[in-house]
Amino acid sequence: MRFSVLLALALILPAAPGLTQGAKDPPAAAPLAPLTARALASHRGVYELSLDRARENSTIVEVAGAMLYELIDACESWTTRQRFSMTLRNREGTELETGSDYATLESMDGRTLRFSLVQVTQGAVSSRVVGQAELGADGSGVARYSEPEAKELPIPPGTLLPNTHTIAALNAARAGQRLLVAPIFDGTTADGAQQTTTFLSPWQGPQPIAEAPSLSTLGSSRMRIAFFEPDAEQAGGASTPSYEVSLRYFENGVANDMIMDFGDFTVRAKLVRLEDAPGGC
Repeated sequence: MRFSVLLALALILPAAPGLTQGAKDPPAAAPLAPLTARALASHRGVYELSLDRARENSTIVEVAGAMLYELIDACESWTTRQRFSMTLRNREGTELETGSDYATLESMDGRTLRFSLVQVTQGAVSSRVVGQAELGADGSGVARYSEPEAKELPIPPGTLLPNTHTIAALNAARAGQRLLVAPIFDGTTADGAQQTTTFLSPWQGPQPIAEAPSLSTLGSSRMRIAFFEPDAEQAGGASTPSYEVSLRYFENGVANDMIMDFGDFTVRAKLVRLEDAPGGC
């Protein structure tokens, strides 16, 4: 997923002479307690996919589809599954049907990940990525692939697994940070960990969410995550990301307001249904 950052503007008004004499500063807000692995709620979200915008060089004129995302608290680990199907139509009226089925088992200590990704184009399997990863205390480790070919790749220090990164990003936003830079290993590519930069907006308090009332009591942050190729050199953010996703994450790990940037066009994923799912110890 990729995030768009909303910049908050602070309006500072000079005080009129004589009006603030003896006034006391308002008490500082208490810092928010860090979220733990248990903060991520078991849930199923259904998203409607549509064309957000096409850039000048794009031939895409229409996008339609759906995405299902499921996260289950399996006591010592999380199971996740993300399935989507999408139909693209170009200016000549040609349609391309594509989809994927991505599943993981991630330990809550952030040390192990089992992953499987199957991509389908025009009804036929176009690629598979299957394997597992193990990380040490410093985030370094090894990824062992069985598909598309048997191989091992090193994972650099500081790497985070997907749900571990979600918690880290939420905690960074709650602490007032505006940037989180870390490699992520999620098993969506056979090339190993990807460098990422996550831009964080200020933490927001509860607000009405018409499409998912259960989220209305929760705080959230809008984010943009930029993914870079494993060998990309980032110099002050000058590198071009290979993929970006913008979204709003709530403190229970549910996401909405999602925009996926595929280069010459972007796709909006609108949350249309949110369900609780059984989970926990």
